[in-house]
Amino acid sequence: MAKGPRYKVPFRRRREGKTDYRHRANLLKGEVPRAVVRITNTQTIVQIVDFHMDGDMVLASAVSRELLKLGWKGAHSNTTASYLTGYLAGKRALKAGVEEAVLDIGLKSKVHGSKVFATMKGMVDAGLLIPHDDSVLPAENRLNGEAFGEAAASSFKTVMSKLESE
Repeated sequence: MAKGPRYKVPFRRRREGKTDYRHRANLLKGEVPRAVVRITNTQTIVQIVDFHMDGDMVLASAVSRELLKLGWKGAHSNTTASYLTGYLAGKRALKAGVEEAVLDIGLKSKVHGSKVFATMKGMVDAGLLIPHDDSVLPAENRLNGEAFGEAAASSFKTVMSKLESE
């Protein structure tokens, strides 16, 4: 690591590769809640976050592991589970009074048709207004589970019927 009076040490979260502060500042300038999507190896995490000077406030959240209670029998980390998690988070955000948000994917790469955009599609289908381009969305058969087999498609229908009835 460099030494001397002219060297400035970056913030800890920047050094760890967790936060792009320039991108975060641009998202906060819009004064609209952020739809924070984080994809791990085993699950999808979605939070609707509003900025406050005291710290960010989570208005609504959903984790793909919650789909088990709704009858989901597939994996927690595939595209269909990400879509359903986004749909669940969108429904909860609407109940919390949030009508619009801006997508925050952090340091994740912007790959067309990825799980991040499947999650966003779920939030949009739930009724949340998120500015986007339709060319980035995954194919419909990946969203409704048809690409992952008959069991995933039937499980998708079961979960969607429960979510729509709420």
